[in-house]
Formats: sequence, C-alpha cells, structure tokens
Amino acid sequence: MSADRTRLPVAIVAGLHADARRAAVEEILRTVPGSVALHHDLTSAVDSTVRRTVRDAVGPLSSGDAPLVNDCACCALREDLVPELLRLAQEGRYRLAVVELWDSVEPQAMAAVIAAAGAPLALTGVATAIDPALVLPCLSNGDDLADVGLAAAPTDQRTVADTFARQLEYPTVIALAEADAYGEGGEAADDTDHALLAQLTPGARKVRVDGGTLGAALLRGFDMAAAHARVHPACALLPQACDEHGASTFAWRRERPFHPQRLYTALEDLTCAAARSRGRFWLADRPDTLLSWDAAGGALCVESAGPWLAALPDAAWEMVPAERRIAASVDWHPEHGDRCQYLTFTSPGLDSDGLAELLDSCLLTDDEYAAGTDGWKQLPHAFDDLLDPVT
Repeated sequence: MSADRTRLPVAIVAGLHADARRAAVEEILRTVPGSVALHHDLTSAVDSTVRRTVRDAVGPLSSGDAPLVNDCACCALREDLVPELLRLAQEGRYRLAVVELWDSVEPQAMAAVIAAAGAPLALTGVATAIDPALVLPCLSNGDDLADVGLAAAPTDQRTVADTFARQLEYPTVIALAEADAYGEGGEAADDTDHALLAQLTPGARKVRVDGGTLGAALLRGFDMAAAHARVHPACALLPQACDEHGASTFAWRRERPFHPQRLYTALEDLTCAAARSRGRFWLADRPDTLLSWDAAGGALCVESAGPWLAALPDAAWEMVPAERRIAASVDWHPEHGDRCQYLTFTSPGLDSDGLAELLDSCLLTDDEYAAGTDGWKQLPHAFDDLLDPVT
C-alpha cells in the first residue's frame, strides 16, 4: 500500500439514521483498502463510560472504555478521539481512518476537534448518512433527545429535528442509504423525499452508499473555513426558491426591518409553516444586531449572531472572515449596508403566497419606516425575553 506515512487522512460519518450510517461505514471499509473505523458508543454513558471500538473490513481490532468527563458523553468522546487517532497514525498502516459518530453527535463540533489536532491528522471529508425516506419524519420530530434516549449529556436540550437539521447542513457529502441498501424492509423514498433532500442540502454532493464511490468522495479534502461559512447565519448557503415533486422552498428577501411586536405575534404561524426554515433577519428596535432564524420540528431558535457589518467601524472589517465580507458585498444596500431580511422555508405542501403575505405584514409600514432609527428604537421590545433572558 502506497500510503503517506507522515499523515493519516480522517473522514467523519455522522447521522441519526444509525442503520444508514453503519451501512455507509461498512461500504467505505469494503472499498478503501487499508481503511479503519473508530466509533464511540454513547449508549452506555448512563453507566459513566463510553465504549470505544476500532474495526476494519474483517472485524474488530480493539475496544476499550473512556471515562465520562464532566458528566458529558460528548466531552469523553473529545478527550479520547484524538489520542486514538494519533495512535492509529503512529502505526503507519492505514490509508483512511473513519470516525463514525454516535447518533446525536453533530459533525461540526467533531470536525473542529480533529482539525485543531493538526499533523499528522488530516481531515479529508465529512458526510452524513441518511435514508431519504426518513428526512421528513426526522425534521418533523420535535421530541427532546433526552426523551428518546439520544441525549449526549444530562443538560442536552436539543430536539431530534434541530439535531438532524444541523447534521444535514454542515457536511459536503450526503451518503444516501435507502432501506434496501442496508437490509431493512422500510418504506422506499419517493420523488418528494429526494426533492426535499436536494433543496435542504444545496451545497452537498449526494453519493449512494452502494455505489462504491463514497470512500473516494471522503478523501478529496475538507475546507474548514468554507464549511463554517456555509452554516454561519451571516453568510449561510441557504436553499434557493424551488418547487419540484411536491416539495417547495420559498426564499423571502426584503430591505426593510421588522416591526418587533407584529413579528413576535406571527412567530407560531411562521414556525409551523414549514418542516425547515432558517436565515437571518433584522428587527427595527435592534438595528445593529444580525439575528439568526433556525426552525425545525415546530420549534424556533432566535439568537444574536453579532453585529451587521454595516454597524462595524471600518477598522474592524479586517477581523471579519473573507467569506462574510464577500457575502455582504453581493447585496450591499447604499443606505442599510448588509442589513436585510433573508429567510427560507422548505417543506412539502408549502403555502408560499400565504407566507409572503404574513411576512410582509410584519415589516414596518411607510410611516413607521420614515421615523428612522431613533423612532424604531422606541417600538415595543417584544423579543427581549428570547434574546436577553434573565438568568
């Protein structure tokens, strides 16, 4: 084997669909000679240990337990993962190490851990393995991870839907494993399922698990800065308007701020209007703050993502990533700069016209807009409880 013994390529395979994820890893081990898979099973974390296994295409190579760190299974994974990968690298026998993440572990956090380790580890690919028939059920599942036995820590407050959404949107590769590919008799995905997936993951390459090319796709290289920019609210690669096979994406853009009280009143209707919605928005009473919109499974998370670029002094721009500066320049407004409304809604059966009417009704009227920023700041601060909670 002509592997470069000075570095160990590392690929991440994530996914809540455990059967699909395992099928993807088995395919890589089968088709990439000299590959090895590392998996931390967090199921046993209730007993204060995390079970680690290392295997190749033939079978298990080693196993062991990692102690819980700060009562957090994901923390234990972080502490144990890099030393194990370095051990594998030191052996100099492997062409690729596949990190198979446990069900609810998100790939972005683990990619950062591996990238920070530096040489001899080289992160070359990140994939999420899914069964396309389960995309809509997962995005519609508002259950807490703790309630379905998938929490990674006692304080884990994530839901199935928001976890799955982040697993979908970060990777550059989506590994498609339909039920027949991993021996399950589940319902096959239809055209709507595939159209929905395509709209939700515009920047990812789709690779069939049984096509023999997944391993090669994960050896192509991975750009951490680009991956971060792809999901950052200020410059996220959002779905484009589309209507195909019963799945639709509505992209709404405006150059006028929201009236905080009218938007707050409409939140429930907007959150439930689509299986997935996300983007960035602008409140009149917080004119300098870029706000992120992140909704899945009937639940909405609204957070501050820092200042708009137009609110920063020129000297601070050098500290802003180039990807964000480029994204802002594309639609720079002569008066407002990068301040804007940019929200996307993706779902089967989407009422785009109704959404547009509701969203437009939440914007400032002509008279309200004419009052300027001093007048806007006197409007009701309806989002204080969401954005500035008392702790």
